[in-house]
Amino acid sequence: MRIVVERDACIGAGQCVLTEPSVFRQSEEDGMVQLNTDRPTPETAEAVETAVALCPARALSLEP
Repeated sequence: MRIVVERDACIGAGQCVLTEPSVFRQSEEDGMVQLNTDRPTPETAEAVETAVALCPARALSLEP
């Protein structure tokens, strides 16, 4: 699976970072989402799916 980020849609809520900080981080400049990797490991996949579902701006999605 691959994580897709629409930075223009991000509102910097940080739910993704709180859910899986090994995959997501917030930019120090503008607080918007950044990825540490766009390919979650089997160990982080479930948390990444949760982070995508929790995003209030729907700025995150997953591709197979």
